[in-house]
Amino acid sequence: MQPMKIKKIINRLLLLHPKSIDLSLVRIKRLLKDLGNPEQKLRNCIQVIGTNGKFSICSTLREIYETAGYTVNLNISPSIRNFNERFYFSGKNISNEKLCKLLIEVEKINKGKEITFHEFICACFFYEASRTKSDINILEAGLFFRLDASNVLKKNLVSIITPIGMDHKDFLKKGTINEIVYEKCSHLVKKSTIIVSKQKKNVIKEIKKNIKNNLSKKIFFSEDYYYKKNINGFTYKDKRFSIKLPFPNLQGEFQLSNISTAIAATRNIKKFKITKSQICKAITNIRSEGRLQNITQKKIKKYVSKNNKILIDGAHNVLAAYEIKKYLDYHFKKKKIFMLLGMMANKNHRKFIEIFKDSVYSIIALDIPNQKNFFEKEKLLKTARSFGITSKTENSIKTALKNISKEDGSAVIFCTGSLYFCGEILNLN
Repeated sequence: MQPMKIKKIINRLLLLHPKSIDLSLVRIKRLLKDLGNPEQKLRNCIQVIGTNGKFSICSTLREIYETAGYTVNLNISPSIRNFNERFYFSGKNISNEKLCKLLIEVEKINKGKEITFHEFICACFFYEASRTKSDINILEAGLFFRLDASNVLKKNLVSIITPIGMDHKDFLKKGTINEIVYEKCSHLVKKSTIIVSKQKKNVIKEIKKNIKNNLSKKIFFSEDYYYKKNINGFTYKDKRFSIKLPFPNLQGEFQLSNISTAIAATRNIKKFKITKSQICKAITNIRSEGRLQNITQKKIKKYVSKNNKILIDGAHNVLAAYEIKKYLDYHFKKKKIFMLLGMMANKNHRKFIEIFKDSVYSIIALDIPNQKNFFEKEKLLKTARSFGITSKTENSIKTALKNISKEDGSAVIFCTGSLYFCGEILNLN
């Protein structure tokens, strides 16, 4: 009964604003004030801002600090399997019962005033986190950052800038990378520490321009820290520290960069002591669903041959697509790859699909279940065929899996295009 009750509450909250996204800090600040400004009571906040790799870095930080014996609150968006994943307090996701009480409590305090759903949910996290006095609070930024509901802190331990690329162009005036960098980097917390991850040359130039007058300490990938891959793992190095590490349980070399950035953050937060052995242990236990994840559970595997490999990744933008293509081309260059593709409407579908045209054997386009703003499978099909990719549509994920297995019982089935889409695949288990 509880999940149905949560769904009813969420449906009510979605009616509080005519738009799902309306970039402004006015409403969130008003609600936070009505809640007693809980964001001002949070201790030891880490903010993670960027286009790709935010969740992986958040998950790595959580694992490192928890391995070292510290308690962590974590706020992410979107969730993959269920809504509770967005709220992580002191070692576990919020329970259904507690989530219901939290949503209803904040709803009463809001008194029906206009606010977007994302803003409301951010306020809920700040409110509950202020009462769950964990050692560390990790916040994943939402759309851009400058006017995102997470950008209400006056101080933090560190701001982490993950790889920045083109995404959400429909919210920009000109749709340029310079605009995106400005939105993400121009209004970071001042007099703190800024960690900048591996970036493209034109992006790093813009980041430096936008944070030039920020008085925070600045740490840059390749200048202040870096990693080097070797046969048995990789080595992280900064100016005063070096550590040889095993490969993490996250797939893809780009994850070595994400993990190194998380380590760099912990190295620059002197308040908490982290040992080399704790870092080594933590990176082999990172919890990160929907990111180059191999699916092995019996329930979903029953739809395919025992020799079919199912791989999922929530990549949905051009920057992520290039990284995933590298992974596929390196690991499966002698295998047929069938792509199960579901995407939301506000993405660069054409460029995303084009990147994979020489890597996949076929694309099977699907609508994303339980979402309103998906990009219709017929349009995905048309785009894929325009690049000469063998393509078709299916009515369900189950049917698609079964038909691929009938055609090729040893092929790789790669499911991508949206975290929501990956969540639906995971929920088949």
